[in-house]
Amino acid sequence: MATPDNKTADTNEKIFIGKGEQTAWLTLALANRHGLVTGATGTGKTVSLQVMAEGFARAGVPVFAADIKGDLSGISEVGEAKDFILKRAGEMGLNFQPDQFSTVFWDVFGEQGHPVRATVTEMGPLLLSRMLDLNDVQEGVLNVAFRVADENGLTLIDMKDLRALLDAIVPAGGKKGADAEEDPLAPIRKAAQGFGNVSKATVGTIQRQLLVLENQGAAKFFGEPALTLKDFMKTDSDGRGMVNILVADKLMQSPRLYSTFLLWMLSELFEELPEAGDLPKPKLVFFFDEAHLLFTDAPKALMDKIEQVVRLIRSKGVGVYFVTQNPIDVPDKVLAQLGNRVQHALRAFTPRDQKAVAAAAQTFRPNPKLDTARVIMELAKGEALVSFLEGGGTPTMVERVMIRPPTGRIGPITPEERKALMNKSPVKGKYDTAVDAESAYEMLLKRVAGTAAPADRSDGGGGGGILGQIGGIVGTIFGTNNKRGRLSTGQVIARDVTRSVTNKVIGGVVADLGKSVGGSLGSSVGRALVRGALGGLLRR
Repeated sequence: MATPDNKTADTNEKIFIGKGEQTAWLTLALANRHGLVTGATGTGKTVSLQVMAEGFARAGVPVFAADIKGDLSGISEVGEAKDFILKRAGEMGLNFQPDQFSTVFWDVFGEQGHPVRATVTEMGPLLLSRMLDLNDVQEGVLNVAFRVADENGLTLIDMKDLRALLDAIVPAGGKKGADAEEDPLAPIRKAAQGFGNVSKATVGTIQRQLLVLENQGAAKFFGEPALTLKDFMKTDSDGRGMVNILVADKLMQSPRLYSTFLLWMLSELFEELPEAGDLPKPKLVFFFDEAHLLFTDAPKALMDKIEQVVRLIRSKGVGVYFVTQNPIDVPDKVLAQLGNRVQHALRAFTPRDQKAVAAAAQTFRPNPKLDTARVIMELAKGEALVSFLEGGGTPTMVERVMIRPPTGRIGPITPEERKALMNKSPVKGKYDTAVDAESAYEMLLKRVAGTAAPADRSDGGGGGGILGQIGGIVGTIFGTNNKRGRLSTGQVIARDVTRSVTNKVIGGVVADLGKSVGGSLGSSVGRALVRGALGGLLRR
């Protein structure tokens, strides 16, 4: 294939990644078959990630990437034509032209990017249990708490909702006879005990783990307005994909929180996006840096779900690229799903390192011209062994290439540059102010104070008048499971009916339902809603 110049380096069908004896191209139509970028610290993984992200963005594919050290932020600023960059570009036949890419910064703590929030309901008991490092018994009690919340219309949005719910399911110690009957939370406690023995000691342990999580700053992650994932999947005015960067330097101080958060995002994409089949290019590419943290000490149930998400999410048009130091960091069942590979240098100072090098070499399709295991240890900074899918989805023979230079800046941006980008962000103001809506905490307070609706109301204790009456009727039919810890299904339908009547009178327009369950119920009333294994709700 001809040496690429600056006009043909990237096309509508493929991305130019690097060049050795052969040119390394990443085919866009096969980019959703996932990938792996590996190598020791300081060998060039971040630059390879930036080159791939730039290529996807040029092709109109939105990108999400976690930025552990801050180096990836430079993609938002115009690159510099430094001597070593010009030299490398010249050796590849590239006419280097500095460029920059539309970038949105996100930050769980809301300090260096837009806040990222989810509701407790969205996170779900499985991921929350991993985040809290709970054992099987404690995870079982957490599942009971979620079930009780669903059946009693108690919406779980933030940490105080979960704390209040856990307090509510604890057995009322020592209360008997009339005292027990006067307990306003007796129906909830009884419902919880109906699922098994919920002990005060176990609930206390979960509460202490929640405190640890809060001390790590996770309380800022739970709340509203919750993240709308469609905000990741946008293009700019030039048709280029937006680059979404999660500022993760502080988040990485809590590795379990970091990995669980990214897994939650993947599960949300998996559950929300429709089937797309084979597309000319992905809808979104997701880079998961420090991917080994996802698999460390993960229980089998979680590993099964990770494998399922990775295997099936490609049919939704999402490509997932794991970035870690060594292929052996990734379990074999997941590794088998990663068809596009970039391997930077590994060092073999110990017997374990030597085994790791041999294992990495075996993951590639052999090339008779290369001793793959030996070359892995000889690669210079910026060099890599690559193998991308081609044709019918078969991997190419492994090739030794020099990775092309990025056209954006290499290295971090300044605080002033970040502030300027934040001020012109397309989502400025949407997530910056937290909203504390009425939820389980307030509902339980009212119930204790004697102002709440009876526990057997079908509308989840929300709203009177027409909305409450219609919600009660429809809620009886469809139940009260909530997607975002907001309205029950009955309330959503009742709200829509009420709005429709009101709009005919006043000529208004129905408000955008966003990510609410009601957004699709108008045409699919009666479709069952079931809590997904990783937290959200699967529509079936």
